[in-house]
Amino acid sequence: MGNEKPRIGVYVCHCGVNIGGVVSVPDLVEYAKTLPDVTVGREYKFFCSDVGQKMIKEDIEAGLINRVVVAACSPRMHEPTFRIACKEAGLNQFLFEMANIREHSTWVHMKDTEGAYEVAKDHIRLAIAKARELAPLAVQKVKVEPTSLVIGAGITGMNAALNLSAAGFKVYLVERSATIGGHMAQLDKTFPTMDCSACILTPKMSEISRDKNIELLTYSEVTEVTGYVGNFEVTIKKKPHYVDQEKCNGCGICVDSCPISVGNEFELGLATRKAIYVPFPQAVPSEYTIDMDSCIECGICARESVCEPLAINYDDKPEYITVKIGTIIVATGYDEYDPSGLKQYGYEKYDNVITGLQMERLLSSFGPVIGKPVKPSDLKDPHSIAFLQCVGSRNFREGGNKYCSRVCCMYATKQARQYKEKHPEADIYIFYMDIRAFGKGYEEFYESAARDYGINYIRGRIAEVRENPLNKNIIIRAEDTLLQQPIELEVELFVLSTGIEPRADSDSITTLLRIQKSADGFFLEAHPKLRPVDTLTEG
Repeated sequence: MGNEKPRIGVYVCHCGVNIGGVVSVPDLVEYAKTLPDVTVGREYKFFCSDVGQKMIKEDIEAGLINRVVVAACSPRMHEPTFRIACKEAGLNQFLFEMANIREHSTWVHMKDTEGAYEVAKDHIRLAIAKARELAPLAVQKVKVEPTSLVIGAGITGMNAALNLSAAGFKVYLVERSATIGGHMAQLDKTFPTMDCSACILTPKMSEISRDKNIELLTYSEVTEVTGYVGNFEVTIKKKPHYVDQEKCNGCGICVDSCPISVGNEFELGLATRKAIYVPFPQAVPSEYTIDMDSCIECGICARESVCEPLAINYDDKPEYITVKIGTIIVATGYDEYDPSGLKQYGYEKYDNVITGLQMERLLSSFGPVIGKPVKPSDLKDPHSIAFLQCVGSRNFREGGNKYCSRVCCMYATKQARQYKEKHPEADIYIFYMDIRAFGKGYEEFYESAARDYGINYIRGRIAEVRENPLNKNIIIRAEDTLLQQPIELEVELFVLSTGIEPRADSDSITTLLRIQKSADGFFLEAHPKLRPVDTLTEG
């Protein structure tokens, strides 16, 4: 076929109205027919359909064409479809070229019909020129490493690792923090079933630690990725714990002896921890780590009278390992929105203003107050609580995020219901813009909270928040947009239902793996409907 004169078939797709509703597809076909070596030009509503593919196959089998050009959508979506069609008709699949006249023409020039038509002509002409020079290629099989890397060991990363292990793959599970579990380890219950979060999570954490196919690398991070799909070489940095895990017997005397106390990150500042610590009692692995940013290296914990095995090692160094990987799964999770920039809500200014995740820790049976939420100001039970929705989400003016975080309405409803179960006499108010209860059972859960638990939902934004200096209560001024009247409330606890946002370190992942981000900063999927968990980078 290398010496055979090119006979090019050009197939212009309407793509419903995505292309055909902007430019004249018949005119594009007639234009293509005027170009050298084009022997067939056709149009159809959807060439990716079985009928459309059959038209191409019939032209190949009839000997009318020996090159195929399809002018349609992105090749990332349907190029494999048309390559297979060519192969099934007896044509080498690499004698195919695709012109993207949807994303590169009609979508970007939707309001300029003439301009879109001219751009589409250019793309078709270029695709034909390339097709003219194509040569048959042979598919080569390359060995794929039967190992997987999962970055992030929250509930998603753990499930992925367990599923891969069950399929017989070796898995490297890398987690930046000193324990696995992610944010789910901080939750008390899950909505809408009100299942115990720890009851779901803890067995999986134990299963991870026991699984022989999973190599767990906590307190570690990926520093370099080279290679190509199926054959990546990944360098992982294991950060120093400054505690020899082989010698440590987990007695905890070092913690009792440490003179330094700092804010506990796991408890979001609602409790303290020592400079040497285990993140939380159920942590996996249950390994002690010295926080060198807080440690004053007084040497107390290193004394033999304190640490009999002499496990403390202030000279511990990072360790680097390199592994060969076939596939990579990114499950790095999210950060809670930091509302400290929204000064009008009094966070970090007034004692009794907290975030949704802090409220979760107060409600947790293994939290800092053992599931008995109290006011930070005096550690007494609050008799009235107000929640403010969409803090950091659906925010176009105040430095927040434009998108809906999709969890805040439901977790506020869940927390309000949990508190009502313990304190039926409490008054609870939820200020909202819109309640977005979109998941299975969510609407019923929300309706039950209002109907059965007497939770007051007020549609309106809060205009002013101030503290009552006499009792540290929070005074709220707002407008009820349904009743169209101003309201003023005094509550004992004010909860900001903060949204979620990309992790602060997500940029390093995009650079390492060469994956893209969407406009909202989260990782971009290959296609929101057809490939919602794939990236545009293969592998």
